[in-house]
Amino acid sequence: MWFDSWSDLVRVLAVGAAAYATLVVLLRVLGKRTLAKLNAFDLVVTVALGSTLATILLSSDVSWSEGAVALALLGVLQLAVSWTTVHLPGGRGAVTARPVVVLRDGRPVADAMRRERLTEDELRQAVRSSGRGGLGDVAAVVLEGDGTLSVVPSSALGDARALHGVEGWTGPTS
Repeated sequence: MWFDSWSDLVRVLAVGAAAYATLVVLLRVLGKRTLAKLNAFDLVVTVALGSTLATILLSSDVSWSEGAVALALLGVLQLAVSWTTVHLPGGRGAVTARPVVVLRDGRPVADAMRRERLTEDELRQAVRSSGRGGLGDVAAVVLEGDGTLSVVPSSALGDARALHGVEGWTGPTS
């Protein structure tokens, strides 16, 4: 239970170092998006990469070469999905959630909040985190595709072009 053999420890050290180096090279080749907090699919790939690395390290049934192929496969699939979201119409919608306005002109959008399973407490927390003390000076709160809440103060709304394409935003009401 506490110790099996020196060869097992040496295997973990050798295969672990090689697998880690392989993952670092793969992440550099794939680019910044691979670990970005963009959407649920990116999160799944990040978790899968970590799980694969752990399996390579700890399972003597998986060789380094099998693990390297598994890591590369995840990377190639991530590239394919990100290419699809950028280049094919509707590709992004198939993989990512669309941002939604959940507060507009200081008032919660009840239907959107219910549909997105968001509470008013969570909405107020996001507003407080942005440095605001009240909802009245907030033009919009957007539930982004990655699950974060973006707060747009009325004083910073400008021409509102950053809100174009956000579900529930049709332009300034005033």
